Amino acid sequence: MKVTRLYTGPDSESHFEDVDIPLKETGRADIGRSELMKATNIFFREVGVDYQWDWHNVSRRQFLIVLGGAIEIEIGDGTRRQFGTGDVLLAEDTMGRGHISRAVNNQPRLSVL
Repeated sequence: MKVTRLYTGPDSESHFEDVDIPLKETGRADIGRSELMKATNIFFREVGVDYQWDWHNVSRRQFLIVLGGAIEIEIGDGTRRQFGTGDVLLAEDTMGRGHISRAVNNQPRLSVL
């Protein structure tokens, strides 16, 4: 399963990396399943059509799973990526300059973090 990782590089800027989370056959109804990953807290979030958060870091390592709508993330070199319904972002840029987050297409967004 492909996810995008957002992390802080040695240059103190945020970067994107496409990573593969391996799935293994379980012999059950699953086609494949990943290894267990530790999680302590999650929350559900809805943001409005005017959402824009200037340079910031995530407060903790977290998965962002888009349930509806979309988000655009901009990193230090100006690269922008959009993540829509069903996309998964692993955010780990807890240090450095961080990233910019903004709403897409004048739509609200629902997500799990």
